[in-house]
Amino acid sequence: MKGSSSKLPGGVQQAKLLARTIKAQRAPQWPTVPTTELPPKHICDVLVDGYLRTIEILYRIVHIPTFQKEYEAIWRTGFQSNSGFMVQLKLILAIGATLYDSTFSMRIEATRWVYEAQTWLMSPAFKSKLGICFLQNNILVLLARELVDVGGELIWISAGAVVRSAVYMGLHKDPAQLQNMSFLDAEMRRRIWNTILEISLQSSLVSGGPCFISLSEFDTQPPGNFNDIDLDSAKPEPKPSSHYTQASIAIALRQTLPARLAVVKFLNDLFSSGTYQETLRIDSDLRAAYKDVRHIIQKFSTDAASAPTRFELQAVDFVLHRYMSSLHVPFFSASLHEATYAYARKTVVESSLKLWSLAGSSRALTASPSFQYGEGDLPRLCRCGSGFFRAFAFQSASLLGVELRALYQEDSISDINIRPDLLTIVEDAADWYLQCIRAGETSIKGYMLLSVLSAQINAIKQRVSKEEMSVIIVKTAEDAGDLCLPLLEELAGYKTSEDAAGIFGSVDFQQSPDFLEDWDTLMADVFNFGPGASFD
Repeated sequence: MKGSSSKLPGGVQQAKLLARTIKAQRAPQWPTVPTTELPPKHICDVLVDGYLRTIEILYRIVHIPTFQKEYEAIWRTGFQSNSGFMVQLKLILAIGATLYDSTFSMRIEATRWVYEAQTWLMSPAFKSKLGICFLQNNILVLLARELVDVGGELIWISAGAVVRSAVYMGLHKDPAQLQNMSFLDAEMRRRIWNTILEISLQSSLVSGGPCFISLSEFDTQPPGNFNDIDLDSAKPEPKPSSHYTQASIAIALRQTLPARLAVVKFLNDLFSSGTYQETLRIDSDLRAAYKDVRHIIQKFSTDAASAPTRFELQAVDFVLHRYMSSLHVPFFSASLHEATYAYARKTVVESSLKLWSLAGSSRALTASPSFQYGEGDLPRLCRCGSGFFRAFAFQSASLLGVELRALYQEDSISDINIRPDLLTIVEDAADWYLQCIRAGETSIKGYMLLSVLSAQINAIKQRVSKEEMSVIIVKTAEDAGDLCLPLLEELAGYKTSEDAAGIFGSVDFQQSPDFLEDWDTLMADVFNFGPGASFD
């Protein structure tokens, strides 16, 4: 490919330049001074509800009654809200915007709200703002940056600063040790510390950086089993553990923290043993923790009056299967050829199938770009939002594609021997990624990879020669680029390809040195045809 006359390098470079143009158009001027301007109330209501029923239930950050009281107050004529709350509200609106519609039509507004929050957080008067609201807004800006895709790849760095801010404020010490603190304040400190642990762990898993958290360095207890309204009482009694509350999901995930922390430290720590035996030991602990959580949640579900929502059930499964899959991925490539690692292969495939099913792929999604379909909150978060949910949905589909390819490379395997849910998964995933681009994703790499993987699998089924395989893959990658470029041009505001020509100037697409930047690593396994094979 690198020495060929293919139009692929030019298409890739063109897509990169379009992506940069789109991102530049979305970004407001920096610094972005926070304002009091908001969308109409009926739209804000929808955005706030989207946040409260999803991200807030998973990561407890605000006291909902207090937030709603101040939220309603800002709509009264003459009411002056403090700047900290307005920043908090706009971050909540930005997160809610990822769920607003099927195309993330409020992405530009959401990006501006994130920029306003970053400006507020970076103002010089740091120490005077250091309080619970400051921590809440720091957590919200991490989540918003990731979901809206505003510097989301650097969340791990920022998450470390939030951990240190919380420790400076003493949140790593249980509030029971502190004097003259209201029950509400004490419980909010527990909730916020719990959320900081969760985000620190998650950012470490995504980035591959070490998680600078140890179970011996804090004694803050998990949140109590309270509904938010209970915290307004002087000394409320916690609900029984079998009773579902607005804190139940956060509490359930906290119970799995030691097992998930062990996964991240095993994967990312510099002096980790990295042995398969240690993998199996950690796997056993993680499965035991997952089993306990599932048992607790099933108890909740038997009480229709106080049961978790569909999103909550799906989100817990998504989070825990992500750690389970990640634990075994280092051995997945070897497992395709060595029976010693068969358990790792089985775990990666089963967890990836679960993750992909939760992402909600369906061929119906791409029947028409304007087709209105019933899409749950988690599938929409995976498709319209960036970061943790999107990345692992995509990676799961890619791993399943590699598994399917390996099965067809075994001479004794045919369609009859392969489970039906694997057969169409790569084609479905490519269609799904195309919908991600229609919702504002600017990178075409994912769609190109999945398209190439699907074409390679079909070529293996037809037993084509290596020479034919190379031609098929190059043609598929070119076709994928041809399909995606008009979508990027539309996102950039160009009506035709001729309108876009001005941004490319005299770039030599065939000779540009960075057109394959970060592609070789990403595509290496897809283009691996076996010993002695070439793709030139």
